Amino acid sequence: MTWTPGLQLLVLGLIMVVLMSAGWAWQRRWRNTGIVDAVWAAGVGLGAILMAVTGSGGTPPRLLLGGLGAVWAARLAWLIARRLRQDPHREDGRYRALREHWQDNQLKLYGLFLAQAFLVVMFALPFVAVAANPVATFTPVLWLGVAIWVIAVAGETWADAQLAAFRSVPAHRGRTCRQGLWRYSRHPNYFFEWLHWFAYVALAWGSPWFWLACMGPLVMYVFLRWISGIPYTEAQALRTRGDDYRRYQQETPMLIPWPVRRRSSSPPPPTP
Repeated sequence: MTWTPGLQLLVLGLIMVVLMSAGWAWQRRWRNTGIVDAVWAAGVGLGAILMAVTGSGGTPPRLLLGGLGAVWAARLAWLIARRLRQDPHREDGRYRALREHWQDNQLKLYGLFLAQAFLVVMFALPFVAVAANPVATFTPVLWLGVAIWVIAVAGETWADAQLAAFRSVPAHRGRTCRQGLWRYSRHPNYFFEWLHWFAYVALAWGSPWFWLACMGPLVMYVFLRWISGIPYTEAQALRTRGDDYRRYQQETPMLIPWPVRRRSSSPPPPTP
């Protein structure tokens, strides 16, 4: 059977509705909506594998798609799932505020999970383009995609590790991380996550659906910058860190890492 792009996306969508419904049931028990992020990440990896297996393109781009997409998703899903496993009752501040705003309305929360299922399908569009790429050899452009992927995943892992190390120090509670990559960007993890999607643009070079691959970085930037990423993260940071984070906003670029000349010293930790 030949899998058309429409069939690929339909099957992925149905699978995600089932997985997100299970995630919603889990959050009802533990009152922790953060599970939606782990299911989303796992769903994106599943989408990469599904498109790679059912695609009509050449073997090299499909192999790279399945491997790279799965590894990226597994790393992110494992990172989120590990936090949930350590304390399943500790809900991310962004979702806790949303739950309070919705007064724990489970219908609205279920709508949130279904919306994330739709987003998995949307972010699988670049994978459709890669899986249809007819290239039959490992070309320099394909290796460029691998290089972008390596840099992006390494950078995101490094940023996450630096933030985790900072937060592990009790004296840093209530303060903003200004160390390492966080000195040059308020959201270096988001920057490298965005950069990661350019890898699939390179992997889709030559595909009849190439334009779909270009939607990946564009849609991810819109979501990170204006919808679900930076706005919610910074609102939560301002609630918990106040003036310290306001100074950080003034001193540090929002997304793209960039050196700054002047930087005020971090304020002393608050006294009990």
